[in-house]
Amino acid sequence: MRARLVAGNWKMHGSRQANAGLLDALVAGLGKGGAQAARCAVCVPFPYLEQVAARLAGSSIAWGAQNLSEHAAGAYTGEVSGAMLAEFGCRYVIVGHSERRQLFGESDARVAAKFAAARANGLTPILCIGETLEAREAGRTEAVVAAQLEAIVATAGAEAMRNAVLAYEPVWAIGTGRTASAEQAQEVHAFLRGRLAQRDASVAQALPILYGGSVKAANAAALFAMPDVDGGLIGGASLVAEEFLAIVAAA
Repeated sequence: MRARLVAGNWKMHGSRQANAGLLDALVAGLGKGGAQAARCAVCVPFPYLEQVAARLAGSSIAWGAQNLSEHAAGAYTGEVSGAMLAEFGCRYVIVGHSERRQLFGESDARVAAKFAAARANGLTPILCIGETLEAREAGRTEAVVAAQLEAIVATAGAEAMRNAVLAYEPVWAIGTGRTASAEQAQEVHAFLRGRLAQRDASVAQALPILYGGSVKAANAAALFAMPDVDGGLIGGASLVAEEFLAIVAAA
């Protein structure tokens, strides 16, 4: 049975005071201990990693970062390496989020390099892929997501996906209030699993594929009921404890 994961992406939100209340509510809602360690995670801005690591220590909630450098070290002012994230106890790191691709010009090649850097430092990359509204309306969804996945597989091999998480995030549904229907999400997830299975069937079968894009407590159960939807990468709803806990429960 595939692992199920609900990961919160706080994006550029938070303060030490707000974080404390949110994290304490999540710990209270999910309990202490390691039974659910692979079920829930929060990916937070770099300055809050120390606070999150301290607040979640001993809980069932894992933590991670939202980005990393493809470089191990050097004269790259403002960048953060995978080794630095590992030192903070990060388990996950988001790679290739659409906002990084669109706003900061990250190419498929650079995303692949970041994916490799995450794995080299023992981090589990959450690889984000997805199409724009223009691409969907042009019937190019499968071509776009296949190319984004192939950029990783071509450089690192299908086996590299064995210790990774894939997240399908249609760009047109991120922060817009629009959500792919459960059937639309399942169609793309099944395509991606089938595409990877052409390279390695066992890796494809074990790979958790998350859906991200305006997931809320109200639609989570229907999305997670699909056979190839293994959880969610949650944006705004992860900043509201009750909402996030309800989404975790739906998974």
